[in-house]
Amino acid sequence: MVSVFGVSPTRIGGGEVFARALSARLAARGWESVLCYESLPEGEVRRFLELPNVTFDVLHDSWKFAARPAAELARILKRHPADILHLYFTGFLSPYPWVARLRGVGKVFFTDQGSHPEGYVATRRPLWKRLAARALNFPLNRVICISDYNADCMLRRDLIDAGRVLRIYNSVDLSAAQGDGAAFRLRHGVPAGAPVVAQASWMIPEKGITDLVEAARIVLDRIPQAHFLLAGEGQQRDEYMAMARDLGMEEHFTWTGLVHNPVAEGLYAAADVVCQVSRWEEAFGWVIAEAMAAGRPLVATRVGGIPELVTDGGNGFLVAPRAPAQIAERLVTLLEDAALRDRMGAAGRLAAEQKFDLAGNLDALMRAYGFE
Repeated sequence: MVSVFGVSPTRIGGGEVFARALSARLAARGWESVLCYESLPEGEVRRFLELPNVTFDVLHDSWKFAARPAAELARILKRHPADILHLYFTGFLSPYPWVARLRGVGKVFFTDQGSHPEGYVATRRPLWKRLAARALNFPLNRVICISDYNADCMLRRDLIDAGRVLRIYNSVDLSAAQGDGAAFRLRHGVPAGAPVVAQASWMIPEKGITDLVEAARIVLDRIPQAHFLLAGEGQQRDEYMAMARDLGMEEHFTWTGLVHNPVAEGLYAAADVVCQVSRWEEAFGWVIAEAMAAGRPLVATRVGGIPELVTDGGNGFLVAPRAPAQIAERLVTLLEDAALRDRMGAAGRLAAEQKFDLAGNLDALMRAYGFE
């Protein structure tokens, strides 16, 4: 099997955990697993992904609809003759399915991981686009959608037969050991006894970082000892740090930068509450699922597929996007009530076991591939 991921593997996140688990499943059946990325994995990430049946390769600009990456994929498939090709983060419309067929690949799959702009509403595409999409994707066996929201968008656009669309949620490894939260706090200078709100995400406007910073100002008026832990990199990181500093909250914020393995390093264990206050229409929310697996209550926005993960009043609270006052209100409620945090955290763990278990969802994917 050749799996093409249109990203660079810079951390051990949900995608890398999935790729390793899939490779292990294939190894148990005597299959080779070729993992293609935008760049070769290095260091800790490479060591995590390496298994006896794994080979790495590189497909540059795989998300572009262009001749060069298509020709490069053809060369990869010549080096690694494949029975199955699975595409991730490459764009729904591409020449890759036909390249695969022409190289003798037996089955081709595409996973739709795409989030959408703020306020996006899927509509049926014009006839010419529907015809072009169906022609390009005629060789596709299945489109895997990672949430009911994504599947609904796919079907509303009417770019592929409904019978080839299958929803399999993104997943988390429920057996993974949570890291040492106290050690994580110490390592990043977080006050030992402070109630901690964490968000792990790219530092970009779509993730609602300014909304969280504004909410923090309100929270600190009520809970002066609260601390905000933001993990991730992005072009606007310095801007957001300056915003917190200009509002006089610098000592209440820790900006960790990229955390290479948030579960094992103890990011979630260090948090009392986890946020995901996105503005855009999230396809899934891997951080949310990881926080649920860690038994942490959530405050998240009612966008995209997030309401499939967070049950308002059950394992967390849902708020409107761009609503700092609502975010703050829910954070204060949780930070002031340890019993509520425990109940919601336990409910989240149960929901993760029921819907986002990596082992069970891999079973569904293997069946889609045709393995019994």
